[in-house]
Amino acid sequence: MEVHDTHLKGVRLIVPRVFEDDRGFFLETFNAAVFEENGLPVNFVQDNHSRSTRGVLRGLHYQFPTWQGKLVRVVTGEIFDVAVDIRPESPTFGQWYGVILNEDNKHQLYIPPGYAHGFCVLSETVDVTYKCTAPYTPSEDAGIRWDDPDIGIDWPISDPLVSEKDRNAPLLKDSAFAQN
Repeated sequence: MEVHDTHLKGVRLIVPRVFEDDRGFFLETFNAAVFEENGLPVNFVQDNHSRSTRGVLRGLHYQFPTWQGKLVRVVTGEIFDVAVDIRPESPTFGQWYGVILNEDNKHQLYIPPGYAHGFCVLSETVDVTYKCTAPYTPSEDAGIRWDDPDIGIDWPISDPLVSEKDRNAPLLKDSAFAQN
């Protein structure tokens, strides 16, 4: 697999080697030696699976103060996946990176601790799986508004289906951790 840097420190695009023939395909989605060699975490503690339909937008989510890193991939369907730097001391604070992840390109995105994560669904349905570097802690669950004008994410859908929680999330400038 190849590991590519993005303009956001620690956010990495992982492009697997895919072996295809008339029977189907094979690929590695995780290899501890390759991840360690590329400065990626190898100790994931939780795997999650999400299914959504076209037009759903999930995010922007993070956990604080026990940050989570996430390794995101699409099993079926297609998403526009986004990472937002929400580390107040970072020179790229408030900047975002977005990429198409789908069942055809089989790419993965690693989003390190200190970033918010979100995605919107571009296919009829999508199955997204992601590994986490820290367990989910409900009392630390937090979010940033998906349409925060100071972040300015160029989402490729209009009028997304958003949960009440995500619709009412604070703006980045109003989030509790950003004021610490």
